Amino acid sequence: MFNLELPPFNAETWAILGTLLLLEGLLSADNALVLAVMVRHLGGDLARKALAYGIGGAVVLRILGVLLASYVLEYWWLRAFGALYLAYLAISHFTKRGHSEDEAAASARGRGFWATVVLLNLTDLAFSVDSILAGVALIPRDMPREQGLTIVVIGGVMGLILMRIAATLFLKLLNRYPALDNVAYALVGWIAVKLGVETLEAAHEHFAWVPTLHMPQPVFWGVMAVIAGMGTYLATRQPAMSAARAERKAEAIVGELDATVADAADGRIDGR
Repeated sequence: MFNLELPPFNAETWAILGTLLLLEGLLSADNALVLAVMVRHLGGDLARKALAYGIGGAVVLRILGVLLASYVLEYWWLRAFGALYLAYLAISHFTKRGHSEDEAAASARGRGFWATVVLLNLTDLAFSVDSILAGVALIPRDMPREQGLTIVVIGGVMGLILMRIAATLFLKLLNRYPALDNVAYALVGWIAVKLGVETLEAAHEHFAWVPTLHMPQPVFWGVMAVIAGMGTYLATRQPAMSAARAERKAEAIVGELDATVADAADGRIDGR
């Protein structure tokens, strides 16, 4: 079920990995920002202990998500749910009011320790599903499942690595240019369209009455390039803060994450 096989490293594979790198970086940074904000109302050791559970949940859920991706690649009706979910994410992002940081703080405010931990892990689940489904959707339908799953695994590993190693860079970018979040979700929306079209193709093979469409790969990647290029240009025209302030804010959040991991590792977070 979980056999892996290296895909051919052609231009399309590198384009998929590059897209995953961008999406994983932005979504992982957003995840780290939200987790740090959601525990602040607890204060002190309780906040760091809750954050430790949140970071642990992010790792576990990402691993489970990669394993479940095998089923999504195999069954067309699961891909249909994935397409609908990704479309919902993109639409809700552009129709909701307020910033994700403000919403995260408001949703967690007043909650006790365990209620906050549960909310953190539900948030982790949402981010894990987002990134894993985006990885699945980028896989060409005619690619062998073992090769597609390998790409999804690579994307999941990149997400875990980026959550720490490149967290400062992506958090700095999001702090300075918050509209980059819009670029990420616009890409997710277009990826949902691709997955939806491929789902109709797969369903048509089983049910002749299902209408079928086809999206040529050059069209898909052409629109992706336009969204990424134009979106980035527009997002970076008006920075929300100076580069120095954005970097300080990013380093503060990453510092919280690092301190939490260190305390969890040596036992201080549980008072031992």
